[in-house]
Amino acid sequence: MTRREFIGMASVGAVAVAIAARVAFTAKLPEVSGETFPVQHSDAEWRALLPPSGYKILRQAGTEAPFSSPLLGEHRPGLFACLGCDQHLFDARTKYDSHTGWPSFWDVLPQAIIKRDDSSIGMSRTEVRCARCGGHLGHVFTDGPQPTGLRYCMNGAAMAFQHATA
Repeated sequence: MTRREFIGMASVGAVAVAIAARVAFTAKLPEVSGETFPVQHSDAEWRALLPPSGYKILRQAGTEAPFSSPLLGEHRPGLFACLGCDQHLFDARTKYDSHTGWPSFWDVLPQAIIKRDDSSIGMSRTEVRCARCGGHLGHVFTDGPQPTGLRYCMNGAAMAFQHATA
């Protein structure tokens, strides 16, 4: 192989990687169409109410970088709630270290979430949204610990921790 052929192949590969990265980082999950939620705000109101990272995740279905959430190391008794509407989502007793870089739970509080099929990145997943405001929280997978076998893989920037006081 000549140097020119090698550079040509490398250029084609670099372009393909750049296109794939662009698609992955700009893909938006579909909005929950036609549904209304008890807590609703205009886009401008959501932008004013939420920090940029919370807005990106809750309202645009983004994902935080792995190992970036302060909630990853949160192990005190309490509840994890939706940052957009304070809906209680998870009891801290169901949190565990999944070694994925995102806060993970093996169970959710009753009627706290809704689930939707998500094939936005070319694979089939189950999206998790807040039942009160419709905000995107993360995804649920079937590779979690017992007793449920579920792994609710959540974005910490979409939640707030409420420490239980005695």
